[in-house]
Amino acid sequence: MTLHNANGPAIDILAATVAATAACWVHVGKGDKLKVDRVAVDAMRQSLVGADFGGIVVIGEGEKDDAPMLFNGELIGQDQAIEWDIAVDPVDGTALAAAGVDGAVAVMAAARRGAMLESSEVYYMKKIIAGPAGRGVLDIDASAAVNIEALAAALDKPVTDLRVAVINKARNFELIAQVEACGATWVRFDEGDIAMAVAAATAGSGVDLLLGVGGSPEGVVAAVAVQVLGGFMQARFAPQTPDQIERALLANYDLEQKFELNDLVSGDSFVFVLTGITDGVLTRGVREFDEHLEIQSFILDSKLGEALIAEMNVPRY
Repeated sequence: MTLHNANGPAIDILAATVAATAACWVHVGKGDKLKVDRVAVDAMRQSLVGADFGGIVVIGEGEKDDAPMLFNGELIGQDQAIEWDIAVDPVDGTALAAAGVDGAVAVMAAARRGAMLESSEVYYMKKIIAGPAGRGVLDIDASAAVNIEALAAALDKPVTDLRVAVINKARNFELIAQVEACGATWVRFDEGDIAMAVAAATAGSGVDLLLGVGGSPEGVVAAVAVQVLGGFMQARFAPQTPDQIERALLANYDLEQKFELNDLVSGDSFVFVLTGITDGVLTRGVREFDEHLEIQSFILDSKLGEALIAEMNVPRY
């Protein structure tokens, strides 16, 4: 399979994530996560200046006054019809990149205009994600034990072989204990919400299920990939402090609503690209050579219908 301009924004999105990865690589492992993020954002935005599609950033780096580059509401593409919702995360796992450890990626996703849930006023979201076997089987309102046993049965494997990813944060400690009490294997990760969520919907990734409270914008980005993969996903907003609850209510969010996959992102045209900065569950990280960097990307495009792993050699910055 190959990508070409007829596939919509896929080739420009791939180029943007590769640009972000290549630009930030010189700072990976040097301890400054703000610099890693800043150079990745600048490079991604510069790459998109000549993009051959028109879009609006629905999930970006924040509001315009706080994020002069790739802010929520920024337009992508010059003098073109705005036909796509865009989500960007130039570095998902900035602390991982700064430390030079596994799990840092550059991500960008697109869906048709109006398709993505706008979630900027709520930072956290409870999620449950699996592959196609989870459809009609799992439910976010069921206990971890019930969902794990149901998915194990659907996959025709013992619970002890099930691998369940839950981000290692205090808000999920009780859930992690429940996963381990069931006999399933807890897949620990400290950052990198998007990659692990997509892995849970990807056959052969080594992750069968993702549970717990993670980032809300990251959840919507992951939903784009889950759509292409034909997987299962439900979510519910989960503000963690009184201030977050108040902010959500003032924005008229329904904190009781159970979001199905089509509520998070709808339609039938989706593009999702994840490019490895450091080694991860879906891609290798950057490999460094004398004259170039070897960069690997995980690409999902609804026009292709299956995952594509692409490797590119780019000049060193």
